[in-house]
Amino acid sequence: MKAVIIILIVLLVLFLLYILCLRCRRGKADWAHFRKWRYAHRGFHDREKGVPENSLAAFKRAASNGFGAELDVHLMKDGKLAVIHDASLLRTAGADVYIEDLTAGELESYRLEGTEQRIPLLEEVLPLFVGRAPLIVELKAERGNAAALAAATCAVLDKYKVDCCVESFDPRCLMWLWQNKPDVIRGQLSENFTAHGDAQHLPGGIRWILTNLLLNVRTRPDFIAYRFSDRDNLSLRLCRSLYGVQEASWTIRSKADMDAAEAAGSLVIFENFDPRG
Repeated sequence: MKAVIIILIVLLVLFLLYILCLRCRRGKADWAHFRKWRYAHRGFHDREKGVPENSLAAFKRAASNGFGAELDVHLMKDGKLAVIHDASLLRTAGADVYIEDLTAGELESYRLEGTEQRIPLLEEVLPLFVGRAPLIVELKAERGNAAALAAATCAVLDKYKVDCCVESFDPRCLMWLWQNKPDVIRGQLSENFTAHGDAQHLPGGIRWILTNLLLNVRTRPDFIAYRFSDRDNLSLRLCRSLYGVQEASWTIRSKADMDAAEAAGSLVIFENFDPRG
């Protein structure tokens, strides 16, 4: 009997530690305002119409149609911030080079998806959304540059009066924000890393920790952006129910999924369809 009690106490302590690890920050953001908008994933792009992802054309199209936008930011070797998803330009621009090895001047040589659209800088995108819908800015850390990337991004964001929040898969970016820019609305990006191949370079234990949001204890996110198909994750459900965390759902590709996400109170990050029908 005594052994059973000890086991139960140990399990209870472990469960409480688990709950504490999921902690999120409350009350920083006006989520009612952010929920007024839908967010075009990498801009309101459409390859058939010659509007590449993460292009100025895609962001202009989002802003002019009343959408917010989600965008990706990389830190280049001259300290400038390029808006592009992949570190390699092979998929998007047909060039076997990496964005971190380029300068803003060198960026002029590359075009997106066979169009005349070039890779924009963050400082070129932000003015499009002044006085309009908010932005969701994703920090794409590479080569251990999480702190430098977060600092550079915040420096640019401080120059523009754009409603925005900042997210990253890399918890180190959020740790930097918590310690250095606590006024920035920060979000933890995640998914079921044990089911998807996005982080196969990481050890299995790290993928499990990231999947289950256990580094919240070090990042204290204001919101969690989770892959929509994985949103039944227990840790995410506990973050919603115990800490009231705002959820953002990515990537929504149908009206049915959009309706389900919005019914649950999530921000919608959409792609490949027009939410207006």
